[in-house]
Amino acid sequence: MEADGCASRSPPPIAASVPPGGDAAAAPALLAEPSACLPDAARAPLLPSSPDLLEFDDDEDLEVFSKDASLTEVNSFSPLMPTSPSSMINQYKFEDEPELKDLSITVDDPESHITAIETFITYRVITKTTRGEFDSSEYEVRRRYQDFLWLKGRLEEAHPTLIIPPLPEKFIMKGVVERFNDEFIETRRKALHKFLNRIAEHPTLTFNEDFKIFLTAQAWELSSHKKQGPGLFSRMGQTVKAVASSMRGGTVKNRPEAFTEIIDYMDVFSQKMSLLDKISHRVYKEEKDCSYELKEFGPIHTLWSASEEDLADTLKGMASCIDKCCKATEKRMAALSESLFPAIHEYLLYSEIFTGVLKRRDHIQAELDSKVDTVYNKKAENDLLSEEIGKLEDKVECANNALKADWDRWKESMRLDMKLAFSNAAENNIHYYEQCLATWESFLTSQTTNFCLEEESEDRP
Repeated sequence: MEADGCASRSPPPIAASVPPGGDAAAAPALLAEPSACLPDAARAPLLPSSPDLLEFDDDEDLEVFSKDASLTEVNSFSPLMPTSPSSMINQYKFEDEPELKDLSITVDDPESHITAIETFITYRVITKTTRGEFDSSEYEVRRRYQDFLWLKGRLEEAHPTLIIPPLPEKFIMKGVVERFNDEFIETRRKALHKFLNRIAEHPTLTFNEDFKIFLTAQAWELSSHKKQGPGLFSRMGQTVKAVASSMRGGTVKNRPEAFTEIIDYMDVFSQKMSLLDKISHRVYKEEKDCSYELKEFGPIHTLWSASEEDLADTLKGMASCIDKCCKATEKRMAALSESLFPAIHEYLLYSEIFTGVLKRRDHIQAELDSKVDTVYNKKAENDLLSEEIGKLEDKVECANNALKADWDRWKESMRLDMKLAFSNAAENNIHYYEQCLATWESFLTSQTTNFCLEEESEDRP
């Protein structure tokens, strides 16, 4: 992939769905893409937006996002954009998807392990491959969360200016959630599965030697390999240097404009994804509360029918309709939890990943700037310093090209993921409302028919 390559045209903005309940329907405004290509420093700022855009009161978030989000506006970005949710999903789901994968990874079968010291979960990792560098075509190993953390750390050390996919958080900060309940374990399993497959699909990370060892080595072999890596103090030293570099003077003196634009973009992107995450959970909570009410509302009509002989059939019919709508609501909530919410949260975590990547790039730049300043402050040029400067210039150029290329690849992936997530949510919403509407229309039609039959029987002599 070319580092400075620029797409001939940028993909359309991200399509949004109406969240449950009909609120918060302006996702395209949150994720609008400001620029298709970064290397040209003369371009306008990446994400020109007013600071007021993100300053909402908790009670006004949904109202603000429900404005100016007509279906016409959502589909106005392209005259060729299909209006059918199914068509949209088919367009984005299979776009640029390889026909055959030479590396396929599955994470499944979580197992709980209890020892005298700790309790932890391991996951089965199954790898199928046709690559020649692997000794076998299929591997099956078990890995715990700490092993995934180790892999992520090694990838960051080997490729400091590439965008390493995020891992799910180690601890649950919001609410009281049992760390080993089935829901938490399944959510983490899906996230770990996506983490490995993101790496497998990356044009550079997929050939990393530590990644290969992670997929193929047995537990004792992996443990032995871990001990060969840099020690704790070495890693701490690298972290301290990177932090010190980023803190020195607040900015890097000769940072290219393209990376300043990326920093500005990610600052706003992080705020918008955080706001989307907050709104989505508010909507989910409201839907959950509504579902609980519906579960009680249906049986009440059934009990009521026992004391109203003339209205018994009608009340029982209403109870049946409410029950069907309740089940449809639960299915929609499950769909949101499985597709939309994880996608939003993953890209919220990506904003933290970018912070580390950009700091590491700045650290390399700061090393070069420091050497250049040392030469300029001396009357006679030092040959040794000149050689170091030449190596650092090559290192900075490689880091810049790697990050630019990965940035373009990541943006394209982000667009496709968000479009698919919101298109799925839109289709689920449409199916939900169609199902509820059909349920009540059928009930009302039956009641009208019964009423007409009763009137005809009364009119007869």
